[in-house]
Amino acid sequence: MGHRKYRSINLFECKFLGKGHNGIVYLLPDNKVIKICYVMKDFHGEAYILKKVKGNKYFPRIYEVGGNYMIRDYVDGITLKSYIKKNGLSRKLTLEIIELLKEFQKLKFKKIDIRCKDVYVQPNGKLKVIDPQKFYSKERDFPRHLSKGLYKLNVLDDFLCILKYEEPSLYKKWAYKIRRYVMTLELENKIDDDD
Repeated sequence: MGHRKYRSINLFECKFLGKGHNGIVYLLPDNKVIKICYVMKDFHGEAYILKKVKGNKYFPRIYEVGGNYMIRDYVDGITLKSYIKKNGLSRKLTLEIIELLKEFQKLKFKKIDIRCKDVYVQPNGKLKVIDPQKFYSKERDFPRHLSKGLYKLNVLDDFLCILKYEEPSLYKKWAYKIRRYVMTLELENKIDDDD
């Protein structure tokens, strides 16, 4: 896939970036990352999506896939969740989020949704998706997890207000489902789940 094979990586020369449910990520000396995966089903799904959307501005480029690892671009910045906690939700950021969701539709994803922790706000304000999961296999026609995250950050109403003004057709499709979902979470006291 790439020009360079990474078969002899010395992880002691790499910087540990993080560990999640699916794997562990290190920054390589050439400013790419290696993700070593534990859950093979999720690994193959993520690699498939990154190959399929190759070159899309919202996703890191993938260079190599091995038995249980992938080499991809490093994504700089902070999670959407952390960014909003620190800076709030501006109109500009809301429009970026809406454009990201519209891009999901253009890419013919079945899942029009993402968790706040899987979207990074880069230093230039643009968004990048990490850990793409089940976009082609899971049916979801509204941003459920995203809405839950925005609700927990107390900015969901702001998001919906801007969505209504800027994209009335999407607002019409999503608003009722979003509000019903959040109300169900409140009733079931599940609003504290990880997003």
